[in-house]
Amino acid sequence: MSTTNVTDYLTDLDDTLREIGEKLRPVIDAALPGTGGAMWHGHPTWSLGDRPGKNPVCLLKAHGSYITFGLWRGQELVDPSGRLTAGARQMASVKLRTVDEIDPALFADWLRQACDLEAR
Repeated sequence: MSTTNVTDYLTDLDDTLREIGEKLRPVIDAALPGTGGAMWHGHPTWSLGDRPGKNPVCLLKAHGSYITFGLWRGQELVDPSGRLTAGARQMASVKLRTVDEIDPALFADWLRQACDLEAR
């Protein structure tokens, strides 16, 4: 998939993954006002700063049957749900297979925490 913007990336996904991405995108945009998503290393990334990838906060990455919603400093977040899975370095993520797995309030809380960490 070689797209140049988040909208095209989501549009090119199959129906289920597109639906997940389209439900999650406004949650991210509302929690991180003024950041805007951009393509960075082949997938949508939301970053603080004037360039994609400068102080990255979160990403969406489509796989065959799910979308990964990843947070760069996710291992540092308070996650009472226990849904975040630790990844490389400080990253943590959740795999989303249906729109019902999106909890807007929980995800917005993660994003606010992540943004606060990156802003330090």
